[in-house]
Amino acid sequence: MLLLGTLLGAALLIGLDQLTKWWALTYLQPVGSISIIPGLLDFTYVENRGAAFGILQNQQVLLLVLTTMVMVFMLFCVGKKWVTHPLGLVAVGMVVAGGLGNNIDRLFRGYVVDFLDVRPLFSFTVFNVADCVITVGVVILAIYLLFFEEKEPNRPIKKGSEGTK
Repeated sequence: MLLLGTLLGAALLIGLDQLTKWWALTYLQPVGSISIIPGLLDFTYVENRGAAFGILQNQQVLLLVLTTMVMVFMLFCVGKKWVTHPLGLVAVGMVVAGGLGNNIDRLFRGYVVDFLDVRPLFSFTVFNVADCVITVGVVILAIYLLFFEEKEPNRPIKKGSEGTK
């Protein structure tokens, strides 16, 4: 049931990401930028042909492959039941949803649609909903791995295997 909730949540996040990108393409692209809160938040249309902060420009195939490998590995970890804690499942669902949202753009448009422009905090980049979902998912994943993942208990040493030669 928890896994089903994770998949449903991921589907909703992908839908939200694609809906906001459709809005940006339809209404924002013709005007370029709209100031929402002057000096704080603008919606600025950007076609990102790279990854975060514009790295790996015009490497769409590489970015598709790398992102897909990360998503498949994370789903593999869930499938092998290495990640079963609700916090870990939420994190995996978010990272996969964000990665898939951006991969949809790369695959069908050849670039990722970005439009969130937060001036005082992130004046060096414009991003999208999928980027936010990935970032929050990675933070939750780090918290999960550091504080919630069950560690393998110490195994007692079997008699006769204490290292005697």
